[in-house]
Amino acid sequence: AVLGCALLLPTVLGEDCPSQCSCWSLGEPWGTGVDCSSRGLRALPALPRLTRSLHLHNNSLASIPAGALDSLGHLQELRLWDNPWHCDCHILYLKLWLQDFSAPALTRLRCASPAPLRMKPLGELTGNDLGVCARLLPTKCLQFFWRDLILIAGTVITLLLVAWALKFSKKLVCQLSLGSRRLRRSIPKTH
Repeated sequence: AVLGCALLLPTVLGEDCPSQCSCWSLGEPWGTGVDCSSRGLRALPALPRLTRSLHLHNNSLASIPAGALDSLGHLQELRLWDNPWHCDCHILYLKLWLQDFSAPALTRLRCASPAPLRMKPLGELTGNDLGVCARLLPTKCLQFFWRDLILIAGTVITLLLVAWALKFSKKLVCQLSLGSRRLRRSIPKTH
């Protein structure tokens, strides 16, 4: 049975391992090591879900797509240095993700472009450095904003209608009360 598991493991790793990288098992409960260093990568490849060690250093990565590292819940080691990071709005995801994951890894990364930020540590970037981003809020946030705005407007209109209905009903009750008093006065009492 142990030999059968040993024969299956390379096949599983081969299927999950990106073609441009090399992968190795760290043992079943520990996950996978993935080495994509010095491969000339310009984009992050699809990575095995159980990646525990990831080497992406010495490539041509300029940014990491937002959300690309979120599914790597077992990741414990990440090497990203020696990449030409382009420090604009697209680098913000990587900066924030690394602040949570590993502050030391963040301190090793430096901007390669644009020229005013060349060699500035990624961890020291501020909103002023990144300039005005074309899309300040993700599309989903904007959708929630419009949805919430419509709900608020609907609530305000409903409250105004309820207030108007209450005011109208008070007038109606007063008119009915006055009308019934007049009616009582006009009906002769018979004893």
